[in-house]
Amino acid sequence: MKKDFVSSGRAVSDMKAHLVLVTKYRKKVINQEMLKRLGEIVDNLCTKWDCKLIEFNGEPDHVHLLFQYYPQLELPKFVTNLKSVSSRRLRTEFSEQVNQVYFKAVFWSESYFIASCGGVSVSVLKKYIENQDEPHT
Repeated sequence: MKKDFVSSGRAVSDMKAHLVLVTKYRKKVINQEMLKRLGEIVDNLCTKWDCKLIEFNGEPDHVHLLFQYYPQLELPKFVTNLKSVSSRRLRTEFSEQVNQVYFKAVFWSESYFIASCGGVSVSVLKKYIENQDEPHT
């Protein structure tokens, strides 16, 4: 069995997601210090939501997160919380820099990108399922 499977209750899973958050109006506001602090904030929030942050990085106008989660996690609620908490903390901790770019209490765009991802491609998984032994009658 794969070592990165997680179990809870009656389920064993290996669910991972790639999340991309973009700054409001794609403004290039994130510097290296902010990115480092944002990584800490995201890691703490993932822990609180019972997720595991696998990878985090970004550029001046967006960030990428790869995280593992349990099936019972409500992704939209998690993303909303992640965006609101990180926005509030960054605007507080880096107020001088953020206020030079934004005049209102904003940081992230309202939209985001999220995709499920796993260890194999869909075509490999489809072929595996197609090649299962059929029941004998």
